[in-house]
Amino acid sequence: MGRIIQSDFRPAWWLPGPHAQTLWGSLARRSSQTDEAAEAPTLTRRRLELADGDFIDLSIAEAAGDGPGSVLIVHGLEGDLRSHYAGALVRRLHREGLRPVFMHLRGAGGEPNRLDRSYHSGATEDLVAVLDALASEPKLAPRAVVGFSLGGNLLLKLLGELPDAGRRYGIEQAIAVSVPFVLRDAMLRLEIGFSRVYRGHLVSRLKRSFRRKFDGRPLPASLHPALDLDTIRDFNAFDDCITAPLNGFGGVFDYYQRASCRQFLPHIQTPTLIIQAADDPFMFPATLPFEHELGPDVTLELSRHGGHVGFIAGHLPGRPVYWLEERILNALRALRNTA
Repeated sequence: MGRIIQSDFRPAWWLPGPHAQTLWGSLARRSSQTDEAAEAPTLTRRRLELADGDFIDLSIAEAAGDGPGSVLIVHGLEGDLRSHYAGALVRRLHREGLRPVFMHLRGAGGEPNRLDRSYHSGATEDLVAVLDALASEPKLAPRAVVGFSLGGNLLLKLLGELPDAGRRYGIEQAIAVSVPFVLRDAMLRLEIGFSRVYRGHLVSRLKRSFRRKFDGRPLPASLHPALDLDTIRDFNAFDDCITAPLNGFGGVFDYYQRASCRQFLPHIQTPTLIIQAADDPFMFPATLPFEHELGPDVTLELSRHGGHVGFIAGHLPGRPVYWLEERILNALRALRNTA
């Protein structure tokens, strides 16, 4: 059995509530990232060819120190290196003497993937392919993996499916942030109140990505011939009409059930930290796992506030303290010290 501990995070008084916490990073911080770009390390794009004929792209930072290994970062739904949490963490890891490797999920690297299938919340085979490839290079083999939102679900699911993943790949620390845990709950929660704004934004982006991918190529036979994207307005419809059939699931609830990570948590044996806010607007309080559901080396660090990939502190208005980054770095500094 793992443990649930209370986080010491205290939200900035001038960013009250889950939505202010959630939106600050994607709006205010992302708009200021050009000022931070000068600190960014040089990134080399590497294409990993997959056994099924598709590919996944990685962005690999130049070495910041002489230590072996890297920190693999897995983004969330429709995320990329421009996501507020991604670029900032890459810069911080590099400054700390660690080598960040950013995994662009299948089809999310700026170029549509070759196959009809796409990335999704349960595609752990893609994460395994990346870990296998990086493990063959000592300087790139991940000593830690950090997953955000969908990427956190993906990471926890894999660690539960492969209890020996830590030993197999040399992963000393896994960190999952703002995890949905139960995908059906996330779908339902995003239909309530202000959370519908996030649903509308994300579904619009998913539809735009779908249109871009299939522009000039025939729609897959697995999709309904009368598919009309304009009528799709929520995750239930998008996942039932597109995600499930494209990826071999028997409908939306088969996808949600099989891809949700909560059922895999008891089997995790890799040292794992889950950073979660109880007021995350992408889940219900009841979505959170109980202590007895956690594997023996899993810690769920729970704060009352923080939103979804938010966790913004700071006493002075307009002077944010990005607590989440500091918490991740604190968990990873031991890797630098043992390099």
